[in-house]
Amino acid sequence: MDQYRDFAFIYDELMNEVDYNGWVKYIEDIIKNENAKVQNILELACGTGNLTIPLTKKNYDIAGIDISEEMLSVAREKAEKEGVELVLLQQDIAQLDFDITNLDCVLCACDGFNYITYDDDLENVFTKTYELLKEDGVFIFDISSFYKLSTILGNNMYGENRDDIAYMWQNYFDDEENLVEMELAFFIKDEFEKFERFEEVHQQRAYTEDEILDMLKSSGFKNIKVYGDFTFEAPKQDSQRIFFVCKK
Repeated sequence: MDQYRDFAFIYDELMNEVDYNGWVKYIEDIIKNENAKVQNILELACGTGNLTIPLTKKNYDIAGIDISEEMLSVAREKAEKEGVELVLLQQDIAQLDFDITNLDCVLCACDGFNYITYDDDLENVFTKTYELLKEDGVFIFDISSFYKLSTILGNNMYGENRDDIAYMWQNYFDDEENLVEMELAFFIKDEFEKFERFEEVHQQRAYTEDEILDMLKSSGFKNIKVYGDFTFEAPKQDSQRIFFVCKK
């Protein structure tokens, strides 16, 4: 099944409690801490533009890439309503192909890289990113931690019943391949007050911090900082989100 197909059109409603303004502030704090001069940003796995749009409003020049045309369609609709012009490209970031080089910043937020499940593919993205950045350019991204995917999500089931949407989310963790498979079933109320069901299967790879660091170093990055859970401190054993900040 395609990921983020039907899900794309209810994604923002289900993620309405995510503090995207907090995300933007943290990203800008990282840029400030690195004394990086950032005007242009290439955002990988930009989704429905929840960071792309507010960053554009802050006068960054941004191009966004996502594999899901449906997610990009929602982003375009939102941007039009807010009077924001976006540059959006439909592409699988595992085969990243971008012609403009000498970039100030490459960004991948909200665990987009966990969806790349093969080491070679992820290392290729890191290598391509290194080539795209200018000298002293900054590469900022996060992953859902191994702890989160293996233990918090693990083999657990979640669900929620809202007025117009209900969902069930069953996870299966493969501790040999370090993959979590997420079976999502959504029920959406239509105009006739009946619920329509659709399903998607998502798969994410649980990477360790050391695995990511090894790939980054193999791709050319030497100046790498690692933070846990929107702080500027080293990740803890139970950190759920790990941020990597790399300078070329």
